[in-house]
Amino acid sequence: MLRRSAAAALCLLFSACTQNATTTATRPGGSALIDESNGAPAAAATGRVNAWTHPHVLRWTSSEDISSLNPTLNTQGVLVRLSEMTMAWLIKWDHSNNPVAELATEVPSKANGGISQDGLTITYHIRKGVKWSDGAPFDADDVVFSFHAVMNPANNVTSRTGWDLITSIDEPDKYTVAVHLKKPYSPFIETFFSTAGANPCLMPKHILGNLPNINNAPYNSLPVGIGPFKYTKWERGQRVVMVANPLYFRGAPKLQEVDYEIIPDLNTTLTELQAHQLDMWYPTPGSFFVTKMQNMNGFAFIKQPGFLFNHLSFNVTRPVLSDPRVRLALKYASDRASLIRKVFHGIGILQEQPAPKTAAYYDNGIAQVPYDLNKANQLLDAAGWKPGPDGIRVKNGARLSVQFITNTGNPVGDSVIEVLRSMWKQAGVEITVKHYASSLLFASYADNGPLYRGNWDVAFFAWGLGASGDESNLFACNQIPPSGQNIVHWCNKRADKAMSDLFAHYDQTDRNKDDAILFEELNKDVPMIVQNGREDVFFFNADLKGYRPGGLAPFDDMQNVDI
Repeated sequence: MLRRSAAAALCLLFSACTQNATTTATRPGGSALIDESNGAPAAAATGRVNAWTHPHVLRWTSSEDISSLNPTLNTQGVLVRLSEMTMAWLIKWDHSNNPVAELATEVPSKANGGISQDGLTITYHIRKGVKWSDGAPFDADDVVFSFHAVMNPANNVTSRTGWDLITSIDEPDKYTVAVHLKKPYSPFIETFFSTAGANPCLMPKHILGNLPNINNAPYNSLPVGIGPFKYTKWERGQRVVMVANPLYFRGAPKLQEVDYEIIPDLNTTLTELQAHQLDMWYPTPGSFFVTKMQNMNGFAFIKQPGFLFNHLSFNVTRPVLSDPRVRLALKYASDRASLIRKVFHGIGILQEQPAPKTAAYYDNGIAQVPYDLNKANQLLDAAGWKPGPDGIRVKNGARLSVQFITNTGNPVGDSVIEVLRSMWKQAGVEITVKHYASSLLFASYADNGPLYRGNWDVAFFAWGLGASGDESNLFACNQIPPSGQNIVHWCNKRADKAMSDLFAHYDQTDRNKDDAILFEELNKDVPMIVQNGREDVFFFNADLKGYRPGGLAPFDDMQNVDI
């Protein structure tokens, strides 16, 4: 699975039981909009709150344009959300971030026999009587075709991580698919045609099956899927129109139409909300929400922990950052709580681990590391860095100067760096900054992207994680560029073994033990500082009823949502 990471980071830069989310849902002004029977935000008991509401029509934006409607070829964040409502998936995810059978009849597990005892065979039983939105029947032929389309090297699939472990796929009958793996891979359930992350969707063999590749198929502009909604129109640069799918196997949804409005400018989005031309803005930038939106009449919001985390990544191969004591000192010298208040307007969760607060693998036993300037200075003294005449520390003739890299036009990232500049200067650390266009900053190793090439000391952006706790793409020794996304170049044998062990552990309790080892080593070696866990803000028309977004897939459960 491609984590919401390098590919998605362009839009994240601010451009087994699980915990229930700690969710705030209120109408501006303070009156609660919690439906106590199910925790969903609700409108007034009778009638509508707003005269401007268009009954059964939801108008939504994320302030992004799109380049394709086929998530097999495009991992853009907004497309992932559109696809949750329209496309075909074996597995979806509920508001508590648990897997739910969609086109599979049950979520495979060892307990139900869907996962073999050796972890090498995953069997999916397919729902009968299901139809694509164009009326054609769906069966296991479509699943097998979709697998081969993902693996076809002629198709421009962004990532095949996990898929490359599949040795073969069998179709014993039209409603059974058996997938065989080279070795156990416990994140498979969230990787294989699941909405948890930027994953490929199932595609119709009857439309695409005879093409040598799908890269330029007309299908990509108006795809046929199996969701509560179906695409009817894509007006490029303006909107995408989805209407209720009467053939959806669970029945038609309550909403009759969902319009995704393409509004790339944040200020224009705010104006459209104020003019009542929009019903929802998600994701809502925290700065806009706190300073400009909380008191808007007729709207409500949900604020809850998400599956992204902001971080300061250290390139541990750079001379000034090769000593873990220096990296730990910078952590003590960072008043992260103050950063959340000053830069993020209080939106964010102070934490010491990348795991989302609501994830099954979140470790409650990790103690908070306080801001402690004295401790930072003691560590730097012990590491041999002595204050120079201008206050900046020096060792063997080299100044303790670190180069931040960030993208141009990123005011939040720039603010973070400037606040840290004043904090770290008190510890004798100097900051320089180099800006790159986003397209270059996050370019691949082959395209000489500086982030992957390692031409930096410290970087600030957001990574996203999945449901199982697999973080090997970020930290495994074999994922150091050009082989993967371990941009910090950290290789810790104990952590590496734990990440490898996680693949063989299909029980979440066992995976939690693996992650606990990883988090322990991360906090000891400090290849990155977790600045904060992200909080998602959903801002919407107060007439919206029944909306219960999950952190992994916030538009997976739209069947009973209405306005």
